Amino acid sequence: MTAKRKNSNSNEINNTSTIEAPPANTMPTTATNATTTMTTATNSATAARMNSGTIAANNGPSTPAAAAPRREPHISTSSNGDDETDVIGDLVGHFGKWQCLMTMLLSLFQVPNTFHISSPVYQAISKNFWCRRPTHLQDLPVDVWRNISDSQDNCFQANIDWSQLPNDSVQLQPALQQLIRQQQQSYVNLPHEPSAVSAFQHYVLSPLAVVQNESRIACTAWEYDDNDNLGNTWTSQWDLVCDKEYFKNVAEMFFLLGVATGGILSGYLSDKFGRKKMLFISAVLQTIFGLALYFPKSLEMFLLLRALLGLVSVSVTYAGLILAIEYVDGKWRTIAGMYNLFPLPISYMLIAGIAYLTQDYQRLQLCIGIPGIFLCFLWFVVPESPRWLLVKGRIAEVKDIIQRAAKFNGRQLPTDFEAMLNPPPQEDSSQDCISLFKSGYLRCVTICFLCIWFTMNLVYYGLILNMSSFGGNVYLNSALAGLVEIPAIAIAMYIITKVGKKWLFCATFICTSIACCCAAITEGNDDQLWLKITFLMIGKFTISAGNTIMPVYTAELYPTAIRNVGVGACNVAAGAALILTPYLSLLNKIEIHFMMTLLTAFAFFGGFVVLFLPETIAAQTKSEPREEK
Repeated sequence: MTAKRKNSNSNEINNTSTIEAPPANTMPTTATNATTTMTTATNSATAARMNSGTIAANNGPSTPAAAAPRREPHISTSSNGDDETDVIGDLVGHFGKWQCLMTMLLSLFQVPNTFHISSPVYQAISKNFWCRRPTHLQDLPVDVWRNISDSQDNCFQANIDWSQLPNDSVQLQPALQQLIRQQQQSYVNLPHEPSAVSAFQHYVLSPLAVVQNESRIACTAWEYDDNDNLGNTWTSQWDLVCDKEYFKNVAEMFFLLGVATGGILSGYLSDKFGRKKMLFISAVLQTIFGLALYFPKSLEMFLLLRALLGLVSVSVTYAGLILAIEYVDGKWRTIAGMYNLFPLPISYMLIAGIAYLTQDYQRLQLCIGIPGIFLCFLWFVVPESPRWLLVKGRIAEVKDIIQRAAKFNGRQLPTDFEAMLNPPPQEDSSQDCISLFKSGYLRCVTICFLCIWFTMNLVYYGLILNMSSFGGNVYLNSALAGLVEIPAIAIAMYIITKVGKKWLFCATFICTSIACCCAAITEGNDDQLWLKITFLMIGKFTISAGNTIMPVYTAELYPTAIRNVGVGACNVAAGAALILTPYLSLLNKIEIHFMMTLLTAFAFFGGFVVLFLPETIAAQTKSEPREEK
């Protein structure tokens, strides 16, 4: 007895037909894992194609279908291919209470991932610093110390043996400080009275016969502003200033390099050992590495743990996404994949509040590592993917999951439904990157999406990971950036089910480009900081909407047989963009408008490239049927 979905235009597609992949997801830790997502889904006999049609679900009690001589898993689809389903979906319901609960629980795994990828915004933030003052000069005002030590750049100071200063020089400090405070009140533009400082320099330094042009030496220790509401950061912990400042970007790059590497490995491991096992092994390791980052005293160990954390974090995101997608079928695969994006903006707001309350990189690391402990207990709630188990021929486990899911959804199962659960034949997956350039259509789509994925990740993460360099309150800015993403995702999810994606996708890039351009114009004007932040939030809103559309649009335009290879190639470009994003803030040291101007240009370029893409693959197939066969 075969349960089938009936439509006026329905056709039956045997399991030997080509299987299509679920949508990839581009999240703070998933931009480089779509390759593995698609690879795994190709091996599943039940993966379904993306769609943009009206969403409908069949969650009512099932009625046993008429008996048929053939009992085998199947995929039924409408003539336009927009509503593919399979036997598991027909048995338990295509999207019921069980699938909704599982999707919600799996989306929680995105929270620690978002925490870890965005934590450097607060942990690596730059602090005000200066060369360390001698012990007996600790009460000396910083501005005065910078002048008498000739250390205005905070990296070099005059070559003076400060320990040989006469003891009575310290007695002058209270009087000098009072004079400086008076001068600060009288002269707003002058931090101190030059004549007073000159007198102090002469009084203090004349015994050492110091001259104005004496050689300078590099500072070996620094002090940091304790009243900046930033607390202890990577900068103050390991003195990552002057010639060691680049290590902050290296620490971020190590994490993103681990993400890129994990994206390559997680697909193979998840296919081999199962989605659930891979998810929870990675979640346990993520929790261990996340908590271990609280303890390192050496920078080298810290960098190693950051790389390992990135390696397992992408596996958590990947396996959780695949599980959510493989619990449903038909049109709901698109929604299930995009639903994983909703924890991202909430997590951005949460970590901004946690960072403000802790104001210490170690305490913050402890707070964002603890949630992973509770997620590990979901092992007893979340089942393995029934569709992966069916592919592996583990029918008994599939039967048990179907019975529990159907009961939760209020579905009545046929008495002999087990006979319908036959493992599908494995398909040939010998496509390679050369296949992406075998036709004019494929060459166009591949080149366009390589550019688009690089641009999207550069702009999206360029705004997120460099929030501390835009000025203003970093905690408030980050919380606002997360807040505007919630309606962006919701609106994008609604619109793409009603209209085409091409022009909406293009509009998100163009609007982002305009917003970044306006922000670049206001760069450097402190009195227009509020206007700059407003433009940045508009840009974050529009690029977040585009980030929601991109994986769905990409999956739709690639033919089924090479979709995995196509999305995998796109993620190579995405990984390159991720590794570059920590260094964008350094561009402002060259020219203050450089970073925002670059993001403006790339966003406009991305919108321009979208114009070369077709609206759907179906329209292209009509004109080039042989190439799409």
